[in-house]
Amino acid sequence: MAELRDGFTRAFQKYLANPVMRLVPMQTLLETTGRRSGQPRRTPLGGRRTGNTFWFVSEFGERSQYIRNIQADPRVRVRLRGRWHSGTAHLLPEDDAHARLRELPQFNSFGVRTFGTSLLTVRVDLDG
Repeated sequence: MAELRDGFTRAFQKYLANPVMRLVPMQTLLETTGRRSGQPRRTPLGGRRTGNTFWFVSEFGERSQYIRNIQADPRVRVRLRGRWHSGTAHLLPEDDAHARLRELPQFNSFGVRTFGTSLLTVRVDLDG
């Protein structure tokens, strides 16, 4: 049943939600470099900036394509409030992702908790 839910959630995000959300000017986006294509890949997500650090939780952990891209090249960009920031992403499997979600915006955190099956905390150290 979990695999069916994951498949539905991924298809919904890939073909409906993400294309629409990418068009919203103030939507937070994570830009990674495609590990095979070398092309920029933009993923809408939620998280929180604290100083020069941006935190978010991946709902499918290492099965997420953007996490696989980060593993191949941790240099990323994050669009926050319409402005792009470069940085380096760090995967934190030892972090308590459920506790981290309580510190992040609740609307997105609800979705990650509800549909996520393999939570993984990610910290992006933003340049300057």
